[in-house]
Amino acid sequence: MNEMILPAIVGVLVGVVVGFIIAKALEKSKGKKVIDGTKKEAATILKEAKIDAESIKKEKILQAKEKFIELKSEHEKVILSREKKISDVEKRIRDRESKVASEVDKNKKLNKAIELKVKDYDFKLDFLDKRESELDKMHKRHVDMLEQISGLSADEAKKELITSLKDEAKTEAMAFVQTAIEEAKLTAEQEARKVVLGTIQRVGVEQAVENCVSVFNLESDDVKGRIIGREGRNIRALEAATGVEIIVDDTPEAIILSCFDPVRREIARLSMHKLVTDGRIHPARIEEIVKKTEKQISQEIIEVGKRTVIDLGIHGLHPELIKAVGRMKYRSSYGQNLLQHSREVSNLCGIMAAEMGLNSKVAKRAGLLHDIGKVPDAESELPHALLGMEWAEKYGEKPDVCNAIGAHHDEIEMKSLISPIVQVCDAISGARPGARRQVLDSYIQRLKDLEAIAFGFAGVQKAYAIQAGRELRVMVESTKVNDVKAAELSFSISQKIQNDMTYPGQVKVTVIRETRAVNVAK
Repeated sequence: MNEMILPAIVGVLVGVVVGFIIAKALEKSKGKKVIDGTKKEAATILKEAKIDAESIKKEKILQAKEKFIELKSEHEKVILSREKKISDVEKRIRDRESKVASEVDKNKKLNKAIELKVKDYDFKLDFLDKRESELDKMHKRHVDMLEQISGLSADEAKKELITSLKDEAKTEAMAFVQTAIEEAKLTAEQEARKVVLGTIQRVGVEQAVENCVSVFNLESDDVKGRIIGREGRNIRALEAATGVEIIVDDTPEAIILSCFDPVRREIARLSMHKLVTDGRIHPARIEEIVKKTEKQISQEIIEVGKRTVIDLGIHGLHPELIKAVGRMKYRSSYGQNLLQHSREVSNLCGIMAAEMGLNSKVAKRAGLLHDIGKVPDAESELPHALLGMEWAEKYGEKPDVCNAIGAHHDEIEMKSLISPIVQVCDAISGARPGARRQVLDSYIQRLKDLEAIAFGFAGVQKAYAIQAGRELRVMVESTKVNDVKAAELSFSISQKIQNDMTYPGQVKVTVIRETRAVNVAK
């Protein structure tokens, strides 16, 4: 506040000095009269200066007081906030102290309760030990009394009881096992059957049986001579260019193309069609047409692969894998077209994975690629599953897809849930009736083996393998096999089939026992 008063005093002094100087100047220049007027003016100026100084002094004093009051209020606010924080901290500390004290009291009470329970348990244990010793003594006395009454020792009585109950226990155990198996089938297979049957019913495919022979139809037998050529040069050129054996025999208006490779056989068929249509058949023209046809088939393989992956909704497949998918069109497995089989497996995997809450796109991808090892460019000693897995790894497929490809025939360990789905769907597609050719002799032999196993058990009168070997019906003699033995016989036959035979799917064993009472009224 002193700093504000000092400028006011300095201003007054300056005004006095200025007035004095002005008065002296006027006194010298205008004389005595002027000096008197100047003195009066100077006095007026001094008076006004004093008044201004006083007003300035009062104003500065008021400003200083206001500033002091403002600083004081701010200081008081800071002090109040600090005091509030301190009070809050003290309150929290008091609350914690009260909680700790209550917890300590609770722990003391719990410790006392535990000590009481421990004492009670110790007392009960002592009592039980005494009772146990008394019971042992009583049991020993009772056993001695029973041995004296029966004339048998405890071990002899036990052996006799076991012998008497052995047959009854065995029969009851077999009945219990059969009941448990039936209950497990009803509960465990219900959802599985629903998923599998629903998946099969939602997928419809066409099956075409592939052979190693193609028939090329001709408009007339006159074309055969032109195809053979002079001294057979045309047919030799065709066989050399295509790698297909061409059989021209007495079959009317037809030529047979024989080759194990369907791609080469298709190239030969298309080349022959172009040559016959064009009419110019000679070795140079044959080589030219065969080369053009090979390029056409290669392009068609790529287009087939692209259409397949687009139809199945599979994206990002490597071009080499797309070519492998296209080559499946010209391959067959046990008479089943490989591309149709792979498409079917892909759809089955997608539906089954969706039903189980898994990634259906990854499952469809693995299902489509699971047999790419069957269409190699060069011969390999690896199984087709491992070869397909190597290709998938080489062309950047995910580990789940690669594992599913390599493990669908159990060559490697399954590491994801997609792998068993691909294996199951592959078995569904291959084992479905009509999907693949089966040698008649092996089929009949399997049925005979089923019936022979049934005849190997005592009491069997007749046995019939029906439903393509999926069910075995056994007729037993009612005098030799009772109802309990029939259940036991059904279980034994099923275990024998399971251990001694290899078969797709399941074999249902039904044992039939009937009693006929016949009388004639005369």
